[in-house]
Amino acid sequence: MSEKSQIPAVIELNGKMYMHNADGHLVPLELVREERKLEDQMVRSILTYAEELSGQIARFKAHTYDDCMAFLAVLADKYGVSNRAGKKGNVTFSSFDGLMKVEVRIAEALTFGPELQTAKELIDECINEWAADAAAPIRMLVNKAFDVDQAGKINRNAILSLRSTTEIKDPRWIKAMEAITASLRVTGTKTQFYFSRRASVDDAWSSITIDLADAKTPRQSETQAA
Repeated sequence: MSEKSQIPAVIELNGKMYMHNADGHLVPLELVREERKLEDQMVRSILTYAEELSGQIARFKAHTYDDCMAFLAVLADKYGVSNRAGKKGNVTFSSFDGLMKVEVRIAEALTFGPELQTAKELIDECINEWAADAAAPIRMLVNKAFDVDQAGKINRNAILSLRSTTEIKDPRWIKAMEAITASLRVTGTKTQFYFSRRASVDDAWSSITIDLADAKTPRQSETQAA
């Protein structure tokens, strides 16, 4: 549990009860509106459960990763594979009856280096010199690729997709695509787990949701069941 959530809602000082406000000041308990006391109690209760659940999920993820890697190690030993470092890619484990599966997806986290700016300058040179009718469709792709989103990030997938335009033979464009490739930096890896089950081998897979963003509330589940 975090240090902030451990701060008691009400403290006693010289025989009198107080609550801390957002400015860090002590406010006599009798001056705090009842609805604010109730809201404070509700938030503290939710945060207590949220922190406990977060810890459980973190431990579950760690155990799941260890179990999957231990099984892969068993297979590596059986078939004489000695180099187990740097695992990446996807792997799926399934139950013997084919009704349950665990998917592990390990993807590289990518970012772009300063070569990307050089690529953009070369691309702009090409577009500005090509005929308007030839440049228009490419300009749309480029604008999408280098458009900065609300988080201040460029569209990574759109930039990488520019390299698939192999029909363009302009030397500057080719150099720009080489610069994009050279700009790629691997900053780490991200491991994700997906859990699914089905009633029979003829049924569709149903995901077991752990991400709160995708989890259904009890009311949503009741509505869908109805």
